[in-house]
Amino acid sequence: MFHWDRMYKHEENIERDITERVEEYVCEFFDVETIFDLTDSDIDQLENFVNNDLNEYSVMQVGFKNIINDWELNLDEEDEWDDL
Repeated sequence: MFHWDRMYKHEENIERDITERVEEYVCEFFDVETIFDLTDSDIDQLENFVNNDLNEYSVMQVGFKNIINDWELNLDEEDEWDDL
């Protein structure tokens, strides 16, 4: 029977590659150094694009979702530090 050991490693590499490509394009488009320099308005634009323009089955979905999630997590961490 066909079997592929450690397929998850390939999947992780592909996801990382997609995320890096999306991050590079987004940073270039918005003229920022990192995704953490994006504004709320920039993220709103990305979410609008993902929800309304990007095909729900596009392999690029994972890259957009990852950078939006990373941005939101970073924002939450900054808020926690501000509360200290």
